Amino acid sequence: MSKNETLSPIQKFINAESFSGILLFSTTIIALLFSNLPFHELYESIWNYKVGFKSEHFELVKPLILWINDGLMAIFFFLIGLEIKREILIGELNSIKKASLPFFAAIGGMIVPLVLYIVVNQNPETEGGWGISMATDIAFTLAILKLLGNRVPLGLKIFLTAFAIIDDLGAVLIIALFYTQEIGWDLLLYSAALLATLYTLSYLKIHSKFLLLTFGFMIWLLFLKAGVHPTIAGILLALAIPVRQKINEYKYVEELKAITSRIVDESNTSNLPTLTEKQIEDIDNLEDLTNSVQSPLQQLEHRLHHWVAYLIMPVFALANAGVHFGSNMQIDWDLVSTIIVSLFVGKTLGVFLFSYLSVRFKLASLPENINFKLIFGTAVLSGLGFTMSLFIGGLAFHDNFTYLSSAKVGIIIASLLSGIVGYIIIRKEIKLKA
Repeated sequence: MSKNETLSPIQKFINAESFSGILLFSTTIIALLFSNLPFHELYESIWNYKVGFKSEHFELVKPLILWINDGLMAIFFFLIGLEIKREILIGELNSIKKASLPFFAAIGGMIVPLVLYIVVNQNPETEGGWGISMATDIAFTLAILKLLGNRVPLGLKIFLTAFAIIDDLGAVLIIALFYTQEIGWDLLLYSAALLATLYTLSYLKIHSKFLLLTFGFMIWLLFLKAGVHPTIAGILLALAIPVRQKINEYKYVEELKAITSRIVDESNTSNLPTLTEKQIEDIDNLEDLTNSVQSPLQQLEHRLHHWVAYLIMPVFALANAGVHFGSNMQIDWDLVSTIIVSLFVGKTLGVFLFSYLSVRFKLASLPENINFKLIFGTAVLSGLGFTMSLFIGGLAFHDNFTYLSSAKVGIIIASLLSGIVGYIIIRKEIKLKA
C-alpha cells in the first residue's frame, strides 16, 4: 500500500490490533520468564501487593492484579462495547447479509467448544471452566494474519474481526450470567438509575465527558460492590455513547468555509504578526465545530483504542500469563487436555462446520476471494483464545491455584497450536492462489 492511500476504519483497526498481538506475545513470554526465574516470588508478590484507600465508613483495597482485572479491563470491555455498537449500527454487522456468515461462525465457535468441554471434562470441580473455550483473541489472530502480508484478502480479515466481536459479545453475556457472585440488587438498582440517565441524555444527543467519567466510576463501583463483575459496567456504559454527530458533514463544510473566510479577511485587514481577537474566537469556534461533526462513539473509540491495545492488554498479559513450572508444581493434566481439546478442536469444528452449513443452505455467502480452505484456516486460528480465555479462567478458578495454573497452561498450549497450525494452513492456501 502506498503512503498516499488512505486506510479505511476497518484497516486501521486491523493494523492496530495486529501490533497489539505482537505486544501481547512479547509480554506473555516476559511473564513466563519472570515467573520461572530465581526471583519468581518477587513477580508474584508485585501482583498481590494491596493498593487502595479506606476511611471510617468505606474501604476499597485490592491486590494490584485485581485492579488490573477489575479496573483496567473495564476500560477494555468499554472499548469492546463501543466496537460492538459501531459494528451493529454502521459497520460490518449492520445488515443481515453482512452479519450472517460471522454470526453463524461465532455461534458454532461458542456451542461446539462448550459441548466438547462438558463431554471431555470428568471432574465436577472443574466444570465451571466451560466458558474458557468460547472466545477468540482478535489481537493475536490478526497479528498472525499480518505476518502473512498483503496476500491475505481483506474480506478474510473482516470476517475474522466480525465473528470475533460477536464472540466477545457472547463472552460478555456468559460473564454476566454465569460468573457473578451473590448479587446486591439494591446497588444494581442505583446503577440502573445512573445508566438510565446516561441513556436518556444519549437519546437527546447530549454527550458530556465529565458526566460519563463521573457516572462511569460510580456505576463501576456499584457493580463491584454488588458482586457483579465490574467489567460488565464497561459494556453497559458504551451503549450510552451516541453514534450520531451533532451536525452533518454538509453543515460542517458550510460553517468551515464561513470561518476560514472570516479568518482570511481579518488577516488582510490586519498587519499584526499575531492573531486578532476575532481570529482567536473563530479558531475556538472551529474546534467546537470539529468536535460537533465527529461521532462521540468513534471519537472515544479512536482515542481509547491505542491505550487498550498498547498498554492495557499487554499489562493484563504480564500480570495473568505467568505460570511457575517448579518441581513442586501441581498441574491437573486432565483440565489442561480438556481445555486444549475444547479450544483447539472445538473452535475449529464449530466455526468451520457452522460456516459451511450456513453457506450450503444459502443462509449466508462467502466473502469475495474467500474459499472454504481459507475459512478452515481461520477456524483453526480462532482457537487462539488467550486474553478473554485467561480472563474467564481467572473468574472460574480464582479460589484454586492448581486449577488456575492448569487452565493457563491449557490456554497457552491451545493458543500456540491454533496459531501455528492456522498460520500454516492459510499461508499454504494463499501461496497456491498467488
